[in-house]
Amino acid sequence: MSEEDNADVQLEARLREQEYFRPSAEFVGQANATDPAIHDEVGEFPDGFERYAELLDWDEHWDQTFDGSNPPFFEWFVGGKLNASYNCVDRHLDERKNQTALLWEGSDGEQENITYQDLYRRVNETAAALRSVGVEEDDVVTIHLPMVPALPITMLACARIGAPHSVVFAGFSAQALAERVDSADSEYVVTIDGYYRRGEFLDHIEKADEGVAEADNDPEVLTWYRHDEPNAEVSDDYVPVDDLLDEHKHETVEPVARDAEDPLFLMYTSGTTGKPKGCQHRTGGYLAYAAATSKNVLDIEPEDTYWCAADIGWITGHSYIVYGPLALGTTSVMYEDTPDYPHKGRIWEIAERYDVDIFHTSPTAVRMFMKWGEEYPEEYDFDFRHMTTVGEPIQPEAWLWYYKHIGDEDAVIVDTWWQTETGGHLITNLPALDDMKPGSAGKACPGIEPALVDDSGEKLPAASGQAGNLIIEQPWPSMLQTVYGNDERFISTYWGDFSDTDSDDWRDWNYKAGDGAVQAQDGYWRVLGRLDDVMNVAGHRLGTMELESAVSEVQSVAEAAVAAREDTQKGEVPDVYAVVREGVDPTDEVRQEIVAAVEDEIGKFARPANVMFVDDLPKTRSGKIMRRILENISNDEGLGNTTTLRDPSVPEDIREQVQAD
Repeated sequence: MSEEDNADVQLEARLREQEYFRPSAEFVGQANATDPAIHDEVGEFPDGFERYAELLDWDEHWDQTFDGSNPPFFEWFVGGKLNASYNCVDRHLDERKNQTALLWEGSDGEQENITYQDLYRRVNETAAALRSVGVEEDDVVTIHLPMVPALPITMLACARIGAPHSVVFAGFSAQALAERVDSADSEYVVTIDGYYRRGEFLDHIEKADEGVAEADNDPEVLTWYRHDEPNAEVSDDYVPVDDLLDEHKHETVEPVARDAEDPLFLMYTSGTTGKPKGCQHRTGGYLAYAAATSKNVLDIEPEDTYWCAADIGWITGHSYIVYGPLALGTTSVMYEDTPDYPHKGRIWEIAERYDVDIFHTSPTAVRMFMKWGEEYPEEYDFDFRHMTTVGEPIQPEAWLWYYKHIGDEDAVIVDTWWQTETGGHLITNLPALDDMKPGSAGKACPGIEPALVDDSGEKLPAASGQAGNLIIEQPWPSMLQTVYGNDERFISTYWGDFSDTDSDDWRDWNYKAGDGAVQAQDGYWRVLGRLDDVMNVAGHRLGTMELESAVSEVQSVAEAAVAAREDTQKGEVPDVYAVVREGVDPTDEVRQEIVAAVEDEIGKFARPANVMFVDDLPKTRSGKIMRRILENISNDEGLGNTTTLRDPSVPEDIREQVQAD
């Protein structure tokens, strides 16, 4: 292929640049990270990351900050020993034992304030209970729990005794549970009889029954109860956690000193093909990085009430509901039910009730709030000083709505780019140091070295506005150690494409993110989405994020997804699936506005082949849009596996709507 031909198919970035928004002087005056020198200080590789580790209490100090002698199996804070449970609970007791650690809001207003003293007692009793059934150091415990206090308590209990946990999102199927139990070779499963969704009690234990029966392993099953007595039929073979807690009431368990490189947890992430990958995270480097980014990026102070409205079953919940905030000694909010139960102001009602200072959610949720309308947040008196988005790129239109109607044009917004594999934020602004830019993830975190390469691995010029494959050139403490039980998959998935895998020099190894991105001349990064969410339109490789952002410029659109339709002339053309805001009619006029927006923002060559109005989009239980399913609908193919969707009926509803048009 000639150089000219190669240029034709490079990933393109065509959205116009956005204006800047400056953080208020009041915010800057109270922020944790206000000295620009932090970038230089942490950037002194690797010793700059020691200031992150110094946020923690260590049983034994490390001998070596970084060992890169066996790439890509990097080691951090070598020789150091610590315990994550101690760092999140015990060390706060002297100063804030009566402060709320976890503020849990259940269905229909049920509520628990769990102080650090309460958390200490409950974690110790649970750790003793786990030990009593045979859980030992280095045993992997699979936790299949919803957003109830038992989930973080069980995680911290596992950490206390040195047993890595593998949390499986409660909404996953029995098959997904079985796969993860077997992959982790887990001999213990912790579950619950049920929990609430939209005020209705869901029988959760049924999934455990099916999953355990389907697993090749024969794990011991421990069961929490949502209430004092089980509300579902629980097998006599399962061990009731409440009975164990009664047996170990007021018992304390000495936290096990773990090597910094000992695994803290596994977090399974699905690939586009193959079985889920068990991302293995270390204790020392992960916890240090989660604490530091919670402090510097999320601006968390111990006195804050902080709410990350994610699910602990995902990495965001691990890093930024449990480990990061609790390591800093703050109050972390948990919510069990859906955002619109019993009404669409539920989120803002909770924010007002607990006087939440920092709010952390996803672009998917923001678009949902947009769809419902600004009248819902306007009914409540809450005042966020800081708001975060996570999980996928946020379109400028959604960012501006969030800033105006939720942040009252006063709160700082921080968009974040990171992954299950990275353990913590890698690209995002330190909120007091950099202006906000809608649609941009911001600048690289201190000590992080992102870069772009073309498909052949050639590095693109920095801050050139050219789009390419996002890589990270330098290791960081919270990066995954490996894919559990499969080092070869670890190397091939994350390092093989853009590294010299024959080299013993860590500098020759580049982490492949799997995302497309562009760095503007101002140094800000915009992530274009997964590289498998890219279409080739008449020789132009366009990320779906760019196209969807253009569609979102239309005032009537609440959210949209773009899928590739095969075309004999152009190769592929975009189909738009759009959800309009409440009270808006999906008319031909709106359809033409969408087409015009794409032509204006991207170019006439990207004109949508079809604009289809739908009631909802197919989303995973973490809120990510499954464009693959929409692509199958566009190309009149089978829907494929829909079991991981939040609502598996949505794709068929869309197909019927499309065929009816």
